Amino acid sequence: MFITFEGIDGSGKSTHVALVAEWLQQQGLSVRVFREPGATPLSEAIRSILLDGRHRISPVAELFLFCAARRQLVEEALRPALARGEVVICDRYADSTIAYQGYGRMLDLAMVERVIGYAIEEVVPDVTFILDLDVNTALSRRGDRASVSADRMEDAPVAFFERVRAGYRAIAERHPERVVLLDATQPVEVLQHHIRGILTARLRVSSSAVVR
Repeated sequence: MFITFEGIDGSGKSTHVALVAEWLQQQGLSVRVFREPGATPLSEAIRSILLDGRHRISPVAELFLFCAARRQLVEEALRPALARGEVVICDRYADSTIAYQGYGRMLDLAMVERVIGYAIEEVVPDVTFILDLDVNTALSRRGDRASVSADRMEDAPVAFFERVRAGYRAIAERHPERVVLLDATQPVEVLQHHIRGILTARLRVSSSAVVR
């Protein structure tokens, strides 16, 4: 199974990725966790370029760089892990590019989706959890990072992140069979109970193991 977590910065993705990975391992499953962009030497090198505030990168070039990193991840890590029957969890994936470059940068959505399609081919998540959070709360959670830029992507104006959030919500509406939209203001334990319940049903693990 291929599981992805999405949301704007500060929504709690990394926390839930770690908790779900630990829980699935406790069920005796082999789990691999990746982040995007990154997780391979080339993808990590591209990540450094993308996040370096010294670079002025055009939106289209940004799109191609994200998809280049993603293609390398697909070929080098995702396909082999899924072929081995492992559960794969990814902190961000293709939906991030639709939300950030499509809605946030306001690129043509059809073009963005075509480029993504070339990058990922058949490697589509089985389930995607989008942690939905209003931008002001997300910026507050980021603390000092909201006023002192940690990287180039985080240095965008509030209006950009509002468009990204709207993009994620649109994605959830378009793909209800795959995407689960979660209220990220809820306590972590409440969200984990809901996430584990969904995964229990999909993975057919024992329902008694849902909450620990």
